[in-house]
Amino acid sequence: MAIDKFLVEASHIMMFARSVGDANPIYHDEEYAKKTDLGGIIAPPTFAQSSAQFDPDYFLRPKIGGEGWFGSGKEATGSKPSKESGGGSGGGAAMGLHAEQHFEYHLPVKAGDVLSATTKPGNSWEKESKRAGKLKFSESVTEYRNQDGELVITATGVGVQTERAVDS
Repeated sequence: MAIDKFLVEASHIMMFARSVGDANPIYHDEEYAKKTDLGGIIAPPTFAQSSAQFDPDYFLRPKIGGEGWFGSGKEATGSKPSKESGGGSGGGAAMGLHAEQHFEYHLPVKAGDVLSATTKPGNSWEKESKRAGKLKFSESVTEYRNQDGELVITATGVGVQTERAVDS
């Protein structure tokens, strides 16, 4: 993540909860939240992933004043996929796929927290596939800390790269 700090605002929490269809009042009702053991509005699970919207270099984020973005109605990559790049045939050696995401929660993320994130490589391993050859898996581990330096979330993303385009 290319940003130094990420302010957790109550309105962002509410919008995130709405977008995932979670109506729990702990995510939007201050009066209700004050009466809980947590004492205030908290963020739903996976909320930390929304920090990508504040990262100007995040690959799925629209470029302001620049080229199109994924979901714009143009080609998903901004250019026409080719067999060489793995486009349209299930993946290729030049491209990887996001395979999994794991979140470990250490403390609740509360409205008003200021999170910082540090990302480092995790484990890597290989498996053999009948249809795509060697599959190379790798982890990316992001630790989110609050304004007091306390670890609140550890997020582990798993990516996979195929040796060749998937056989049909």
